[in-house]
Amino acid sequence: MSVENAPLQGITLYSHADDFRSHWIRYVLAEKQIKHNLIIADDEDEDLASLNPYNQLPMMIENGLKLYNSSIIAEYLDDRYRQNKLYADAPMPRAEQRQYVWRFEQDWLKLADIMLRHPDTLDLKAKEQAQQKLRDTLISLTPLFQHFPYFMSEQFSILDCMLAPIFLRLKSMGIELPAKHCRPILLYRQRIFSRPAFTKSLTLQEKTRYSEFLTHP
Repeated sequence: MSVENAPLQGITLYSHADDFRSHWIRYVLAEKQIKHNLIIADDEDEDLASLNPYNQLPMMIENGLKLYNSSIIAEYLDDRYRQNKLYADAPMPRAEQRQYVWRFEQDWLKLADIMLRHPDTLDLKAKEQAQQKLRDTLISLTPLFQHFPYFMSEQFSILDCMLAPIFLRLKSMGIELPAKHCRPILLYRQRIFSRPAFTKSLTLQEKTRYSEFLTHP
């Protein structure tokens, strides 16, 4: 389905077939059980460029509202649809969640962008540096995953929706974590990947590419 032929009613999400930012929003939609129209698109789609000045994915449209920043889309969906809340309602924990989202965007997601670039534009030296930096960061932060079932919380939250697509793609980034030292992270991954909504959030391309990590059909 092209952008021009997109439904006018309800939520329409334009998503890449295999991209961690698009996956983040698909995971939010799945966890909150929000019905939506999914359109698999490409960053170079000319129709997308006519609606989005940055020509980037994901992009969401609902009743004339157009959003094209992942963190803004995620927060809007959680505010607009109150079921299965992912952000805290109280100001202090919500601000802390938003700050973590910002930190992950500035650090982890930008490193992932470097490592997952198309081979034609991939800078091998920059990739190696990004691999080392993210691997070292994850190893050093392993204790954060040790005491709670979810990221620093007893409750599943927006931070888990954001981290799961990154952890799913670690092997594609060329990152292997030491099993013994990083066992809390590996167990965390298993818990997240085994959630029915996580499987539901995957595109067919992702299910095929990352099948070794999935515990549910």
